[in-house]
Amino acid sequence: MLTKKGAATRQRIIDAAAEEIRERGVGAATLDDICRRSGTGKSQLFHYFPDGKEQLLLAVAEWEAGQVIEDQQPYLGQLTSWDAWHQWRDVVVERYRRQGVHCPLGVLITEIGRHTPAAQAVTRQLLEQWQHQVQVGIEGMREAGWIRRDVDPVRASAALIAAIQGGVTILMSTGSADHLEAALDLYLDYLRAGVPVLA
Repeated sequence: MLTKKGAATRQRIIDAAAEEIRERGVGAATLDDICRRSGTGKSQLFHYFPDGKEQLLLAVAEWEAGQVIEDQQPYLGQLTSWDAWHQWRDVVVERYRRQGVHCPLGVLITEIGRHTPAAQAVTRQLLEQWQHQVQVGIEGMREAGWIRRDVDPVRASAALIAAIQGGVTILMSTGSADHLEAALDLYLDYLRAGVPVLA
């Protein structure tokens, strides 16, 4: 069990590693650079991450995954009306536009996830959790009659996560959120198609 000071030091190392990875990529981010950025020595780093870089990468993956979900709350967990869906849409676009190349989702999937099987497992868990919350929202809206009965919540939620990831990847490459916005807007249009205008 870490002390409050120990937990803060460990988190400082994780934050420094995440920043190095965002700026330079996993391959170029060295333990020396991470120690320098975090203001810690290698003995401290290995105290918290005795297995070295691989263990640290996993900790960064877990941290980034948590940030992806946290950044969308409370909206992601309350997709019970069209107003709620549009609020969530606006939060997603604004968060990713603001984060730009420092996007936790992009770092997790395009950088860390490619280098360690354990981080890939974290990514899978994140996407499953994210998709499940969207799926719950779709199921609730369908039961209330605001989404057509022929919409498959599992496939529809999977398609949305894929669309967001594609939009985020383009945003990280170009700096433009246009594709992300278009994907989300068209998706909401799809969900609303064929239901009452006042829904």
